[in-house]
Amino acid sequence: MSETNLGVSENIAGLIAYVLGFITGILLLVIEKENQFVRFHAAQSTVLFGAVFILNIVLGFIPFLGWLIAFVLSMVALVLWLLLMFKAFNGEIYRVPMVADYADKLEVMF
Repeated sequence: MSETNLGVSENIAGLIAYVLGFITGILLLVIEKENQFVRFHAAQSTVLFGAVFILNIVLGFIPFLGWLIAFVLSMVALVLWLLLMFKAFNGEIYRVPMVADYADKLEVMF
């Protein structure tokens, strides 16, 4: 495992990318310029949890059905959050379908 700009190993930095969702994802995209492992996890966290955040806000305006969908989405996001932190900590790159393609594009932009 190599070091990162944060001064921690890349698996710890990858885990940190998911801790506060898109917030830590954005922070690590700005801070970490070299390590591609960390940058990928930061970009994926930003795209995935940013989209979940926005969808939950929109669904919150739709009575009953929207609230139910938002609840299910939040449970799926919780499972993904735990899985992605586990995978990053173990040094794996787990590509969430569809999300990872957008993450690749975001990673290049920063």
